[in-house]
Amino acid sequence: MTEADFAFLRDYLRKRSGLSLGVEKRYLVESRLTPVCRRFNIATLTDLVGTLRVSHEGPLEKAVVEAMTTNETFFFRDRAPFDLFRDVLLPKAIAARSPQRRLRIWSAAASTGQEPYSLAMMIQEAAAQLAGWQIEIVGTDLSTEVLEKARLGLYSHFEVQRGLPVQLLVKHFTQVGEQWRISPSLAGMVSFRPLNLLNPFEHLGQFDIVYCRNVLIYFDAPTKTDVLERIAKTLAPDGALLLGAAETVIGLTEALVPDPQHRGLYRQAAAAGRTAVPHRLASGF
Repeated sequence: MTEADFAFLRDYLRKRSGLSLGVEKRYLVESRLTPVCRRFNIATLTDLVGTLRVSHEGPLEKAVVEAMTTNETFFFRDRAPFDLFRDVLLPKAIAARSPQRRLRIWSAAASTGQEPYSLAMMIQEAAAQLAGWQIEIVGTDLSTEVLEKARLGLYSHFEVQRGLPVQLLVKHFTQVGEQWRISPSLAGMVSFRPLNLLNPFEHLGQFDIVYCRNVLIYFDAPTKTDVLERIAKTLAPDGALLLGAAETVIGLTEALVPDPQHRGLYRQAAAAGRTAVPHRLASGF
């Protein structure tokens, strides 16, 4: 792959997925796109670039973008954002939404489904407080391939052993051969939809809680600003945004501000002054 080919691919991926690749990522591009070449019977990466230069959106273009996306995930990843959901966000939502008895949550980088299913498990642990509520968890991702796996809700031994407490495995999964299938009740709480965060997402509607973790780190600053400001518009006035540990809104947008008491939690700037911290939700989890 020539320097010109690499420069084209960096620009191509940035425009289509927001992925900002440094010059040191050349080996990563080569290692991930070489299998795409084999899949589409393309001899070399230079030939791949030549095809991308003249072709429109299609299976090859989609495969190139999806090959470069990172889909690392596991159940209850980084734990703290889920403790925050149990101890702060869910109790606050129960108190604030009790007249409507409706709660909407968006997992904006759902990958193979472990994050939204983890949230669904925590909601089921609070079932007594949520009887009769309409709960909707929407999981989106750029990759249709990982979303298909998420919809199946079928995971290997390795995948369920990463972060999932054994009591929740027994409670919410059924063993199918050497794999584990998530329960129909949990699967019914989550809907999965393909979405590129660079594209409009107003059609998803308004959310009370948004998890958008470990995605912004791959974007350049202008793209981060654009995505954050559009996420802010999807939040309910008292809604909450959770970012990854290495991500922040500081220096990127004034539409969102950090919660002073909880790392990784952000709220609409206009509503931040009215935020109160609720008591801990009683739960056996």
